[in-house]
Amino acid sequence: MNKQNICSCVVASLLSVTASSWAQTSVALGRADFKDNCASCHGHSGRGDGPVQSFLVKRPSDLTTITQRHGGKFPQELMWEVIDGRWSGDGGPHGSREMPVWGQEFKARAMTQPGDSATIAEWSARHRIVSLLQYLETIQRP
Repeated sequence: MNKQNICSCVVASLLSVTASSWAQTSVALGRADFKDNCASCHGHSGRGDGPVQSFLVKRPSDLTTITQRHGGKFPQELMWEVIDGRWSGDGGPHGSREMPVWGQEFKARAMTQPGDSATIAEWSARHRIVSLLQYLETIQRP
């Protein structure tokens, strides 16, 4: 086996172990991110009753009724776009939106060290959004 094949095998092994371990903890990561980033507005239960909601122009959404509001199916793609926020093209942390552009924020947080890869930071941001989506699915009311 040549050196390039060995390196490829090592990288593939690391990625599969990392991906499977992240997959196992995605809901937990989503719950932690929700608590740290979303609960101040949406409340710990996700019902839009966070401690800062009274200071906002628009009341935060009740995130426990997303599935109800979309015909009994959790709208993964729509919620991805809402959380990520980079599709809107607006600059700044909020742009013209009511909530932060979390895709941009998560990517920036992942690039904390000089020389950090933008590709890895993007992957990290996407994983955090997927984790949030998985957590939000667990708090849906019937």
